Amino acid sequence: MTSTFVRGLAAGALGTVVLDAVNYLDMAARGRGASTVPDRIVDAVASRIDQDVPGRGATRRNRRSALGALAGIGNGLATGVAASALRSAGVRLPAPVGAVVAGATSMALTDGAIAGLGVDDPRTWTTQEWLADAVPHLAFGAAVQTVLENVPAEQERADPRGPASAGMVVRSALLGVATGCRGSLGLAGPALTAPSRPGLPGRTSGLRKALAVVAVGAELTGDKQPRTPDRTTPGAFSSRLLGASTGASRLAERERVNGALPVLAALAGAAAGSTGGLAWRRWASSRMPDLQAALLEDGVALLLAAAACLPGRSRPPMVAVPA
Repeated sequence: MTSTFVRGLAAGALGTVVLDAVNYLDMAARGRGASTVPDRIVDAVASRIDQDVPGRGATRRNRRSALGALAGIGNGLATGVAASALRSAGVRLPAPVGAVVAGATSMALTDGAIAGLGVDDPRTWTTQEWLADAVPHLAFGAAVQTVLENVPAEQERADPRGPASAGMVVRSALLGVATGCRGSLGLAGPALTAPSRPGLPGRTSGLRKALAVVAVGAELTGDKQPRTPDRTTPGAFSSRLLGASTGASRLAERERVNGALPVLAALAGAAAGSTGGLAWRRWASSRMPDLQAALLEDGVALLLAAAACLPGRSRPPMVAVPA
């Protein structure tokens, strides 16, 4: 039986081979040279850590090329392991969606590094340049998803999941909205409402519940401070998306259903909650005291989290048993 980690390595390795093959086919068809982006990323990283790639002339160029290739392999393997872990955790995306998500994740890691390190500005790329980037990554995602679909991991076999109900999807979206308003609720909501009876899925320790209370209290207090950063800044927004998706996955685990649709609904809800909550605060700032507006948002967020997490917490899960 294959472990989640080993399956992820295999998926990432196959995906990397396929991505490189598509790139080389493009080079052969168009007669273009190899991309210099990996080498420039190596230079940018070396500059950030105040180091330099050792050697001169061809020796230095060869080292830069090797390090760039190794970084690409690392990206592929890490994405494969993450996709495998997500599937074993109960988020089992349909094959086309899973392929796009895996490819987009790998592409985002690369393009994010390009933009973050100042190597290039993807916003200035032409359509042809975007296609040259997207098509190999889509092929990567298809290869990764093929392995995940055809090589069940031990944890996946031990944890069969049925389809998520419409109610579960709606509750996950509500949890996402609540998390967009107050980021700690994505994790705290499922933890605080987790069943306490032994043997029920999703059971949470008392320590975790206590930490959840502390986290919510700290955020409710910190939200009222004037120096609290905007929730739509990249860091704050990303943490809300992560919290919402994790919370939805735990709700799905509690009822032993596929977490794919709940997670997607939670992500959409978190985006709506973040932008909507910020719009509310800005609208309310000229109509009522900031504290009053914040407390009203607190109440809405807590009610939404309760509506999302309280139902079905003690209901025996419906488990799909494979034939």
